[in-house]
Amino acid sequence: MNPRKIIHLDADCFYAAVEMRDNPDYVGQPIAVGGPADRRGVVATCNYEARAFGVRSAMPTRQALKLCPQLTIIHPDFTRYRAASKQIFGIYRQYTSLVEPLSLDEAYLDVTDSPHHEGSATRIAQEIRQRVREELGLVVSAGVAPNKFLAKIASYWDKPDGLFVIRPHQIDQFIQDLPVERLFGVGPRTAEKMHKLGLQNCADLRARELPFLREQFGKMGVSLYNLSRGIDNRSVNIGGHRKSISVETTFLHDITTYEDCLPHLHALYNDLQQRIERAQSTALIQKSYVKLRLSNFKVKSIEQNTLTANKIQFANQLKALLAKHDQAIRLLGIGVRLKEPSPSRQLTLIS
Repeated sequence: MNPRKIIHLDADCFYAAVEMRDNPDYVGQPIAVGGPADRRGVVATCNYEARAFGVRSAMPTRQALKLCPQLTIIHPDFTRYRAASKQIFGIYRQYTSLVEPLSLDEAYLDVTDSPHHEGSATRIAQEIRQRVREELGLVVSAGVAPNKFLAKIASYWDKPDGLFVIRPHQIDQFIQDLPVERLFGVGPRTAEKMHKLGLQNCADLRARELPFLREQFGKMGVSLYNLSRGIDNRSVNIGGHRKSISVETTFLHDITTYEDCLPHLHALYNDLQQRIERAQSTALIQKSYVKLRLSNFKVKSIEQNTLTANKIQFANQLKALLAKHDQAIRLLGIGVRLKEPSPSRQLTLIS
């Protein structure tokens, strides 16, 4: 069986890039897209000039301005971002019908059977990047590999404005020195536990037997065992009924209060709204929920019936959940559960 050819494409600082494209005065200046500091706003994204000062996504705007006083804060304009995203995905779908959107600016493409460029995934990725730059004035980084896990790693390898290729015969050598932090699902706390066990990179993981990894990490142990060997059999998912849509963030340092959670909740809510719209699932919402991972690693959640997902509702759920537990918080997540679309709705979407 021939190896698959997967491309992971990710637009560089997408919202900020759209702003710089549409307003040349921003080019070369540190800018961030996000909410205002006086309303507990957070940075959704920022350009590389701002990142040079230490500004990062999900950072409170007030903190970002302390790091970079000359930072320009731009209120997000999702109408323009969605329009740019639609144009980008229009280019992607000219090369394959197997496109899996992850967000407005990120996607997997399976070009295994693409007739373009004699089936060369590398040349397809090169042409896509060139077209997005020339036709839309935006930059996408690309990773090419035999599976989704490696393709995503590759797309971040040469950011910004990069193209990195991992060929089948290079997997074993490439993966050995990969830090455990780069593995899918490994957050700061899991990485800290791994380091205490002497697991620094994939070579260390591969030296351990599966029963040990299962004992230490539960179900995740199987995933770690496979990923450390460059194994990922997930297919590019172009459709089908989704049962839920969610977003979450893991904190570098535990937080303890509702007020500390709010800026992160606002950032997660904006991300969730985009994903719901991308999935065309607004009319399918039947429940909303909030999830916490506490400092003792226990996961707690709360959900309620609803026809919409709104910020106040999530805030109330978060407050109710925090009232029941006095542990510090390591992870915050929010999401919606979806009902199955009726046949008539499916027909409408298809037509």
